Amino acid sequence: MSDSSNPAATVTREQAEEAVRTLLRWAGDDPSREGLLDTPKRVAKAYADWFSGYAVDPGEYLRRTFEEVEGYDEMVVLRGIEFESHCEHHMAPIIGRAHVGYLPNNKVVGISKLARVVDGFARRFQVQEKLTAQIAGCINDTLQPRGVAVVIDASHECMTTRGVHKRGVSMVTSQMLGAFRDDARTRAEFLRFIDIDGRH
Repeated sequence: MSDSSNPAATVTREQAEEAVRTLLRWAGDDPSREGLLDTPKRVAKAYADWFSGYAVDPGEYLRRTFEEVEGYDEMVVLRGIEFESHCEHHMAPIIGRAHVGYLPNNKVVGISKLARVVDGFARRFQVQEKLTAQIAGCINDTLQPRGVAVVIDASHECMTTRGVHKRGVSMVTSQMLGAFRDDARTRAEFLRFIDIDGRH
């Protein structure tokens, strides 16, 4: 990550590892003991993976489209895209599934690209509402389809492992644009496809 506009470019790997040592000491342990010696390196490596979304432009995944689709203009839906993200308030994991649909306007995109868009935004510090809107906005702006629908169902470890300690709770968010917002039948069809009733 060498981009000077990226805050990570101003922090060295050594500084990141020292920050982990500081947190280990603050938690009450000794970062120099055998079991923790390599922890700072492991954490820095994990962060590079967990937050790799800052180094990509998710819209880039959608710029290669296919126009020879024999006039297909019905709904395209990708269900159950598993993702891991992290809450920007507590840095705790958010684990969930995204369901993405769009109505093509003369061009379609490879379905794996939709999953990459989800990952590109999920691998950043997030709140679920923002993540949902970012995915929908990216697809809408780049593909310019007749409509976009995104539903995310996720559990938040900041709620299950701290604070109220409520397990088995998931949060559902949705963003409907274009025909999915304007046409109740189109929206209902999408929700049937992804097995979520009209209450969401």
